[in-house]
Order: sequence, then C-alpha cells, then structure tokens
Amino acid sequence: MGRKNWLFSTSPQGAEANTIFMTVIETAKANGLDVFKYLKTLLERLPQLPDFATSHQYQAYLPWNIDLEAD
Repeated sequence: MGRKNWLFSTSPQGAEANTIFMTVIETAKANGLDVFKYLKTLLERLPQLPDFATSHQYQAYLPWNIDLEAD
C-alpha cells in the first residue's frame, strides 16, 4: 500500500511529507475521529500556539486527547 502512496512523490522530502500526512490521517481514523474535522481543527488551532509551545500544549492536540466537540 505504501508504495502506491509514494509513487508520485517527486523527491525524498516529498515522500517523507506524504508519509507524515498519511500517518496523521490513519491515527485519527484509528481513534474514531472525523478526519476532515480533525485536520481542520489542527490547521486552525496550532498556528495560534505560542512560538515556544511546550510539549504539554501540543499533547492536547493528539488524536486521543483532543475534544472536537468543543467548537
């Protein structure tokens, strides 16, 4: 399956980015989240964190910790 996903990556960096993105999606699915809503929430909230956010602040956005109903 991975080979098909990385077939059109034009560089090793593109393949790595694709791998990270697919991992985030599959982890959200495994935790029973609506993937679109989860990604939308991440893209809206993560840029609002301080420049030197702590690991505790980032942990709130992990698929098994996040509350998507808070919006």
